[in-house]
Amino acid sequence: MAEAAWYVVHTYSGYENKVKANIEKAIENRHLEDQILEVRIPMIDTMELKNGARKQVSHKMFPGYVLVNMVMNDDTWYVVRNTRGVTGFVGPGSKPVPLTEAEMRPLGIKQEDIEVDFEVGDLITVVGGPWKDTVGKIIDMNPTKQTVTINVELFDRETPVEISFADVEKMK
Repeated sequence: MAEAAWYVVHTYSGYENKVKANIEKAIENRHLEDQILEVRIPMIDTMELKNGARKQVSHKMFPGYVLVNMVMNDDTWYVVRNTRGVTGFVGPGSKPVPLTEAEMRPLGIKQEDIEVDFEVGDLITVVGGPWKDTVGKIIDMNPTKQTVTINVELFDRETPVEISFADVEKMK
């Protein structure tokens, strides 16, 4: 079976919640739970000041768009594309393009948690990103964000740098 990926669906502005509900109803009716795994509307929390009172309010990160985690095939494409309020998938022409891991990270949607075999004080090598081939000692770990912090020498000073678990490996 093909691998599930996140796709961006364009909707009429203001119809995001209706589209999400309609897709979820179609999944249930057509028994596609194993092919269309999740439908999300990315939200961001902001503080607003109204009438002198601070209030935390959620806003849509991308008005007019809904994210769908699905296995792309003719059936799933048809169900999502023909949902009321959907104008199409984001991608060139009629070919949907899945989001990359790097595009998903800022949205706070993780594909999977990475299990690591290192801890604070261990030496690691950076294997990806802008600090590739850098060696450093772990000074902090954040399992929630899936990151480690190491000290890197920058302009003759030790500078802490946060790096994803996926971009590091333990030195032997």
